[in-house]
Amino acid sequence: MTADTRLHEADREIAARAAAGDARAFEALMRRHNRLLFRAARGIAGDDAEAEDAVQDAWLRAFERLGAYRGEAALGTWLARIAVNAALDAQRRRGRVVDWNAAPAEDAEAMETRTMALHAESPDTPDTAAERGELRLLLEHAVRALPPRYRSVFMLRAVQELSVDETAYALQLSHDVVKTRLLRARAMLRDALAAHLDRGAPQAFAFAGERCDRVVAQVLGTLQRLGRLRSDGPA
Repeated sequence: MTADTRLHEADREIAARAAAGDARAFEALMRRHNRLLFRAARGIAGDDAEAEDAVQDAWLRAFERLGAYRGEAALGTWLARIAVNAALDAQRRRGRVVDWNAAPAEDAEAMETRTMALHAESPDTPDTAAERGELRLLLEHAVRALPPRYRSVFMLRAVQELSVDETAYALQLSHDVVKTRLLRARAMLRDALAAHLDRGAPQAFAFAGERCDRVVAQVLGTLQRLGRLRSDGPA
């Protein structure tokens, strides 16, 4: 049995337990994958608060679908697709259209405008900011300035470090589109951050501590009020 096979079997087991109403199993799932779902949603959402709302919505959707999970993809990747769709739906409800096919010239113009705002907000040079522990903040500002079609790929590939296959599955894009958009995102970010891009990416957009606890508590509370979860059994 390969490591991937064992992982998928473990995924199916905990998904089945959570789908059956095991609150501890579902909480374990949330704590294991909260950061991935936040990053997936943040690639689409306009700000952190919107992404957090989308994560809560995604977990409620996921709970209803866990019984149908058959291991067609890694559980985290399967959940990330749900988070992407939840975030897209939220943008539509807000009257925002996420255009996945804008011309490169339009993207460049939008990025130039946002990069000017970034420099105005962050007067320190990148080197000085890095010395003061602010590189992550600078990177987060630059990523926020990306158009969603590029930000979503960058968040999953460079920040969350998913594979091309996993990113393509989560975003429902082809492999070639994922690769092209990642290259484009990196080029746009290099204009703002130069050689500091990759150094800070894996530490950006953390989702832990109080924020993780808040999402876990709110989703568990909702499902328990609905009588959908029970608290017995090991996680």
